[in-house]
Amino acid sequence: MWAGSQAWGQKELRVAAAADLQPVMPVLSEAYQHATGVKLVVSFGSSSTLATQILGGAPMDIFLGADFIYPEKVVAAGLADAAAPTAYAKGTLVLWTRKDSGLLPLSMERLTDPRVKTVAIANDLHAPYGRAAVAALRKMKMYDAVSPHFVVGENITQTAQFVESGNAQLGLISLTAASTEHFKEIGTYVLVPTTEYPAILQYAVVMKNSDRKPDAHAFLDWLLSSPVQGNLAKLGLGAVK
Repeated sequence: MWAGSQAWGQKELRVAAAADLQPVMPVLSEAYQHATGVKLVVSFGSSSTLATQILGGAPMDIFLGADFIYPEKVVAAGLADAAAPTAYAKGTLVLWTRKDSGLLPLSMERLTDPRVKTVAIANDLHAPYGRAAVAALRKMKMYDAVSPHFVVGENITQTAQFVESGNAQLGLISLTAASTEHFKEIGTYVLVPTTEYPAILQYAVVMKNSDRKPDAHAFLDWLLSSPVQGNLAKLGLGAVK
């Protein structure tokens, strides 16, 4: 598939990537550059922030969102080259704490432990994982008890940093963060039951005005290929194919 692609040299692709992909993109970027010679230049942020930047004219070739809503806004604005976003991965919400938090063994019930005064959560107005966390807490009838203890991050990366640093005792974060070697070394997590929040299906769009559209589509095709989809679980994401 990639025969002859090494001749592309250091061709670059501008990628706007949702914050939950921050632990993931270095691995994907290295693999993609090795396969094709194309370097991914990645900008991270909440899906909302990235969509706003794109709508404001930020020069991107492809937008990897953490949900459907914000890529769809790019489509609705006439800035995508397809009629609908393309699903490329599934996100998973986890409850994480440091091993020295005194809150082990960890379970969802720890959220209402009287010792817990701080719970990190992403801003549900901007971050898909924040919306999922709020939905889960409401469905589990925990929201009223837990919400006074929220420490709110603008995106899921900042949320993970709050609980990693000990500025929050518990954190509702992405499995992509919890799956990194650093987070596994210093903490532990339990999966938030997937029945308790809407699926975090992550969608991508290629920019209509990009001068690198063929390259952007080639990257999306690679991301959707069976070998890459088959390895997403190692990075904390679920396959969509």
